Amino acid sequence: MERWITRGAAALCAAGSLALFWTFGMFVAVPWREGRMLALNSIELQVLGIPLLGGLAVSWGALHILAIADRARNPRIYFTLALALLVALLLAVSGGISWTTARIA
Repeated sequence: MERWITRGAAALCAAGSLALFWTFGMFVAVPWREGRMLALNSIELQVLGIPLLGGLAVSWGALHILAIADRARNPRIYFTLALALLVALLLAVSGGISWTTARIA
């Protein structure tokens, strides 16, 4: 039962990191589309940096919470879930980018 509670806490953290990565993708779409990623002003850097760094920290925390539940007993499940989280994070960024481009086009 304790492992399921720990997995649930890790899932909540992973959901939060997915939301932060989606937000990063949403905000990165406009400068990427305009080709000015290397010419961002300080406000744009903050708008992009906060969801990115926050998402990285929360996903790192989710993986550590998941490691408490599964890394020792079920390493294969842990690595499968970690890989699934990585793929989901990339898809969240892609979803945020596509959401923004659909609304500005």
